[in-house]
Amino acid sequence: MVVTVTEVVMRDGLQDEPVVVEVGDRIAIAAALVAAGLREIEAVSFVNPARVPQMAGAEEVFAALPHRDGVRYSALALNARGVRRAVAAGAGEVTLVASAGQGHSRANAGRGVEQALQEAAEVVAAHPGTRFAAGIATAFVCPFDGDIEPRRLLAIAQRFAGMGITRIGLADTLGTATPRQVVRSLDVVRDALPDVELSLHLHNAHGQALDTVDAALELGVARFDSAAGGYGGCPFAPGAHGNIATEQLVAHLHARGIPTGVDEHALAEAVALVREALARGRSCPTSS
Repeated sequence: MVVTVTEVVMRDGLQDEPVVVEVGDRIAIAAALVAAGLREIEAVSFVNPARVPQMAGAEEVFAALPHRDGVRYSALALNARGVRRAVAAGAGEVTLVASAGQGHSRANAGRGVEQALQEAAEVVAAHPGTRFAAGIATAFVCPFDGDIEPRRLLAIAQRFAGMGITRIGLADTLGTATPRQVVRSLDVVRDALPDVELSLHLHNAHGQALDTVDAALELGVARFDSAAGGYGGCPFAPGAHGNIATEQLVAHLHARGIPTGVDEHALAEAVALVREALARGRSCPTSS
């Protein structure tokens, strides 16, 4: 098995930090990640910079990303306006997000789950030339609604699959779901949607994310999100912890004899670059 690591520090990693990293530094981070061998990078989210100032300048970032054969950059969008911005900026792949928890959906996207799914379907239909993936936030635990039943998660995944989306990421947004919870839900979704490629987006509240990775590998999951340095979280999910660190994930997989294509020494240099960029970032307007 070869595992694909999708690097999300440029989006999920930076969005929950109290500083704004300048566009030039974000481009330098992207170049370092590519040099380390990462081939799938979630580069930006096209969201309202008044709500998430760390993602300001998304168009500038996307226009200046270093291009290399085999490297795929994606962008995240929460609504139709964000998708239009992403498409105009040249994003070849756009990830649409819906929450499994109603409370998180209203806090994160300003609307309920059903409205988010309806708008997603309209957006996909309106952009037939764009490749879409889907992410389901609070897939296992919601900070407002508590544990998410697998059948509820499945219902949302089925809606995305009905739009023709064949890659769906399941996010443990808080990082508190146990490996057993994740496996139970994965089993339900995988059995019902065998033609959909599932990935996991794990945060790491209790140091159990690598155990969850191992459990998911046993089910055949071969795609995981992670963030260099373990940065990240959701500004609209109280209690959310940082992402599983890319360097820890890669080292863990390599120790198991599972190739990733990532050079650990070059990755350490990229992590150092992220830390330096955050250290010189300017304070967010909302944090002053």
